[in-house]
Amino acid sequence: MPDVEKKSVQHFIDGEFVDSADGATFESISPIDNEVVADVALGSAEDVDRAVRAARRAFEEGPWPRMSAAERGAILYKLADLLEANRGEVANWETRDTGKPIMASSTRDIHGTTERFRFFADYAKQSLDHGDHFDSLETNQSTIVVKEPVGVVGAIAPWNLPLPMMGWKLGPALAFGNTVVAKPSEDSPITTSLLAEMFAEAGLPDGVVNVVNGFGPGSAGGAIVDHPGVDAITFTGSGVAGRAIMAAAAPTLKKVALELGGKSANIFFADADLSKAVPGSGMAIFGNSGQMCIACSRMFVQRPIYDQVVEMTAAMAEKLPIGDPRDPATMMGPVINTEAVERIQRYIEFSTEDGARLVAGGYKLDGEFAAGNFIKPTVFADATNDMRSCRDEIFGPVQHIIPFDTETEALKLANDCDYGLGGAVWTTDLGKANRVSRSMRTGFVWVNGYARHDDRAPFGGYKQSGIGREGGKYSEEFFTEQKGIEFTY
Repeated sequence: MPDVEKKSVQHFIDGEFVDSADGATFESISPIDNEVVADVALGSAEDVDRAVRAARRAFEEGPWPRMSAAERGAILYKLADLLEANRGEVANWETRDTGKPIMASSTRDIHGTTERFRFFADYAKQSLDHGDHFDSLETNQSTIVVKEPVGVVGAIAPWNLPLPMMGWKLGPALAFGNTVVAKPSEDSPITTSLLAEMFAEAGLPDGVVNVVNGFGPGSAGGAIVDHPGVDAITFTGSGVAGRAIMAAAAPTLKKVALELGGKSANIFFADADLSKAVPGSGMAIFGNSGQMCIACSRMFVQRPIYDQVVEMTAAMAEKLPIGDPRDPATMMGPVINTEAVERIQRYIEFSTEDGARLVAGGYKLDGEFAAGNFIKPTVFADATNDMRSCRDEIFGPVQHIIPFDTETEALKLANDCDYGLGGAVWTTDLGKANRVSRSMRTGFVWVNGYARHDDRAPFGGYKQSGIGREGGKYSEEFFTEQKGIEFTY
């Protein structure tokens, strides 16, 4: 399949694509072959300050916050239409930049992003027109509650789902009337830049969305969090970065929403329908090469079906089509960079050292894939919940299978974790499904399925998986300020 030429990615500030003030750049490397795919402007505090000032001016003086929700919604719909019209180009760059299979880039990622623009456009039209209203006949007073945009939002997105996660942040931020300074991950900057090309055509006024590229602390990300002109931060990424953001945001008391890591539990009861549970759970860990915060990397299996599930899971891992993600037949591509390869290989070694039994994979692909970052889907059986690989987030295609006997034991093991973002339960007993899902200390639980999410529902984590919830009214609460106005008559 032919490659594309190397791309130049600039910042997008106040309606224009611009270089860094100091001319600095960095390279974006494709995990497919570790070749440079883009030269990217490297943002500094000066570039962030320019972007924040543009966003602040657009918020204080421009039309965007003063438009009706319906007017803003029409522009978000146009943005979604433009993204769909450019599906091929955007998907090809997403795959080249991140290594995810082209089928995921061109379907799930594009669809998820466009649907979130449309969803929040519609949601804001309904919710902003229906505030609370309190009357007091005794005191001749009437109080109304209005919802106003919070201001300038710093939106920092991860590299594993760069376009959908940027849409998850931009959609509600814009629908509720905010302006934005966005920073895509340094590992996946290209598609956010492509999206920025569509802003003016869609009708977004200059300065409403600004994009500054760069790294985290000490770079563009840190400057966004530190800037006193930013009112709120929405961040998806690692726990280490999340804690740093929370500390940095404290002096200016910014609103902060943090969606961080996970080590999700995947519970198989003996009555599970394995024809659905095994393939569903396989994609819960091998989908996107295991690089998902909700990846179900701890599989707890009841003993009567334990050996069968181990055999079926190992067979699935061995047969999963892994290879060039530009090939439509590929279901799993490379991991994001060479550092990820080293980290994953280290945890594979830990698992062996700690006594787990390797039943599939466990190595980096060589031969025609030697230049890239391809890790064979890996399965360990006979693991225990206290192993290093079962405590830490690996963020790669590595599954650990742990046996259990009783429902009580399964819950104890599932909840014995520093994280609490996702989880899954597989059983044909709906009473059991209800009991277990309600008792899991995690932000979202799938029963007999995995990864689908209604945008009206809350998403976020317990414990070290984050702070806050987003989705539907939960996004509205974060991206707006609620004001009470009392009338005396």
